[in-house]
Amino acid sequence: MRCKRLGLLRRGVVLQHDDATSHSTNLTQQWLQRYGWEILPHPAHSPDLAPSDFPLFGPLKRHLGGMAFKTEDDLISELRNWFDNLDVDFFRVGINSLLWRWQKCIDLHGDYVEK
Repeated sequence: MRCKRLGLLRRGVVLQHDDATSHSTNLTQQWLQRYGWEILPHPAHSPDLAPSDFPLFGPLKRHLGGMAFKTEDDLISELRNWFDNLDVDFFRVGINSLLWRWQKCIDLHGDYVEK
């Protein structure tokens, strides 16, 4: 498996995923070990802690709502423009909310964490 952005593949990355089959295959696990990525475990039946719940998707959905794109390149251009104009605090708040939800899960001994 080759990646064009090898500069991003470095030690110190912490990855959270949902244990989907594609994430837990031997090939994927070997790749993650080779680059020294730490895997943050995902508690079973905890959709509120899923990376897909990251606060990115609601605002993105609202932004794209009602838009129509003639080509894939038009969509990609709009996405790049949207991401380029986001304030860095947008991501900081999102990451911090994930950390807060993880801490709440720990405090509740793994029980469901409501938003």
